[in-house]
Formats: sequence, structure tokens, C-alpha cells
Amino acid sequence: MKSICLYFQIHQPLRLRRYRFFDIGNDHYYYDDFTNESIISKMAKECYLPANEILLDLIRSNKQSFKVSFSITGVTLDQFESYAPEVIESFKQLAETGCVEFLAETYSHSLAALKDQDEFKVQVKSHSQRIQELFGHKPKVFRNTELIYSDDIGAAVASLGYKGMITEGAKHILGWKSPNYLYCNALNPKLKLLMRNYTLSDDIAFRFSVQSWNEWPLTTEKFVNWLDHLDEKEEIVNVFMDYETFGEHQKKESGIFEFLSNLPAAILKSGSYKFITPSDAIKEYQPIAVAHVPHAISWADEERDLSAWLGNSLQNEAFTKLYELKKDVESLNHERINKDWSYLQCSDHFYFMCTKFFSDGDMHSYFNPYNSPYDAFINYMNVLSDFKIRLDELREDGKPATSIENELLKKDKLIKRYETEIKKLKKKILSD
Repeated sequence: MKSICLYFQIHQPLRLRRYRFFDIGNDHYYYDDFTNESIISKMAKECYLPANEILLDLIRSNKQSFKVSFSITGVTLDQFESYAPEVIESFKQLAETGCVEFLAETYSHSLAALKDQDEFKVQVKSHSQRIQELFGHKPKVFRNTELIYSDDIGAAVASLGYKGMITEGAKHILGWKSPNYLYCNALNPKLKLLMRNYTLSDDIAFRFSVQSWNEWPLTTEKFVNWLDHLDEKEEIVNVFMDYETFGEHQKKESGIFEFLSNLPAAILKSGSYKFITPSDAIKEYQPIAVAHVPHAISWADEERDLSAWLGNSLQNEAFTKLYELKKDVESLNHERINKDWSYLQCSDHFYFMCTKFFSDGDMHSYFNPYNSPYDAFINYMNVLSDFKIRLDELREDGKPATSIENELLKKDKLIKRYETEIKKLKKKILSD
């Protein structure tokens, strides 16, 4: 009997407001509350609440033989608490069924695992505590931001006590091997790995409503038929996707909610399959091989690498400047500073600076609130400049390390340098 592991990611970034150069040193509030509240309210109505209601009905109607798992970022939980507390209540109802597993991840959906192991561990512990407080469930399996994984990251996760981790079944990693088995970390074989079956997952997440797709329309019968044609020796099919697939990426009118409602019964009907959670999987199955991942992978784009976040000089400049501030943040241990520090690490800030989406007209560009990656970069760096001024002003002696006037002069020089880099990037994109 094959196992189906169904996992959903839930993440909504805390979007920054238009932060002008002249706001630096004068206004220390960075967030677009109106936009954030509007998006969370819209998503609650169109996706989270109706999808949760369907899942709750499916668990009850299938006598608890239907199971799912979620990872919900801390920054998203914070917004639910502020703008849509009813969503948290609906997840509590799901948690009470005993058929839903909540995974751990970084609190702010950050890239800390790539830069600072201490910060990474702090965020993971903070997120795990929040999940336990809200849902009475201590996470046992880890899911890193955007399924980012490497041998080193896996070893760090294992050192935190996690027994399993989920990641992308990237073709350049698995080669001829199938993602439909359990694998293990190359540095610490005790950490078991669940690899996403990206073909079956993306058939639902991205191709469901594409009428030019040769398999459109996707029905539950067709999906089960694809499962039936998998190698009979394969053990576990990991179908991982954004929860926003239901009602946002795939609109209600596409029939996506009906597909979700009918899928469990169609899969369970034959008696050849069962639903399990990631924790169930690592208990029931043994790894068939070591997964060697010396360089970090993700579930983003065809490359399955880090280029969506750290693929150009703008992104790397912003990323480097952010983490240069870490020691000052730690030395102050100021509540408001710590909160902003967490939110400024959100990977989406760097994603919005991605020039390949801008040049290719990628379908993901509609998530970007900026007119261009360059606008995203300037806006973020303006915020970071103000954040640095605040750090200087809060030093233990109560005196800024540099006067605000001198700081602003330095920012003028930085802006000019950034403008030069932006022009170079634009020329490169046009020539490519």
C-alpha cells in the first residue's frame, strides 16, 4: 500500500510601505498596514477559511483516515492574530482532530540558514514555541523557507532534535532515482528526508486551470490513474504545495475546491493508498539512500536553486547589509528592534528584487508590489538605513555613533552607487 503525504505551506509577507529617502531618520514605521490587512482579509475569505472547512469535513467524513500537514510562518500567524483571528481558530479546530500535523520552520520565513546558524536556531525555536502555544503540537519535522536544503542545513536541523525534514525532489539531485521514497541526510543519516514529487504537485498547484495544458481538465479520477501507474515498489508520494493554491492561485471558478473535496475519497476508494503525515512517514519507512546535496536547493523555478532570492548584485548587497547589523541588534536586545529585525529578514524582500522575473515576465511577478526590482531594492535599503540609525541612537551610552546628518550624507553616496549598479543591471538585462 502506497502512502500519500499531503503538505501545504502558508506564508504571507509583512509588506513594507513606500519608504522614501526623506523618511530616513524621521519615521521609524515601515509596514503597509492597509495592504497587509486587505490581503490577509481577502485570503481568509477566498482561501483559508473555505479550504479549512473542507478539510475538517473530509477528516470527519473519512473517519480520520484522511491526514494533512501544514507549515505556517510566524509572520503570517502574527498577521492572522491582528487581522483575521478566525483563521487561527479554524486551524485550532483542525489541530483538535489529531489528523493534522504542524511543521517547524524559521519564524520570519528567512534565509538565515544560509548566513547565520545562531540566528537560524533562534528563529526555529521561536517558531516551534509559537506553534505549540497555539495548537498544542510540538513540531517534530522541519520545513525550511521555500524548501531550501543542503547537507549542512540538514545537519543543523538534526542538531536541533528534528527527526525529519521535507525538501524538493530536484532532478539534478536525484538523477534517475524517484522522489517517492524516503532518503537521509549525508552528514547525519538520522535525519530522514521527504522529497517533493514536483510533477504531481505542480499539476495541481500551477496547471490545474491552464486550458492549453494537454491534460486539462484535471479530475480526481485522472489524478488517481497517474498514481496507479507509478512503480509498484515506490512507497510514498509527497504532494507539497502552497495552500493559496485553493482559491487564490487557482480561483474558485476553476473547480479547485470541488477537486479538493473529492480527492481523498477517490484516492482511498481502491484500498491501495493511505494518507500519512511527515511524522508518520519517518516512523514507518526507512531511507533507501543518502541524498547528497552539497549546494543548496529550493522548490523555486526550473533551476531549483537560490537565484530567486540571491541571484543578482542588488539582492546580495541588501542581504549582506542586513546581516551586518546583527551584532548591534543582539547587543541592544530591544523589543521593537528585535521585532523589526525579524520582519526585515523575510525572504520576500529579496524575492521582490529578482531581475529574472522582471525580464522574463514570470508568472510569479504578480506577487510583487513594486513596479520593478530596482524600486524594491531602493525601498528596502531606505528602510535598512533608518533601522541602522535607530541602532546607533540606542547604543548603551545613549549617543549615536554617527550624527544623523553624516549618516544621511553617507546614504546619499550609497544611493548614487546603487543607481549606477541598477543602470548596469538594466543594460545587462536588455543585452541578454
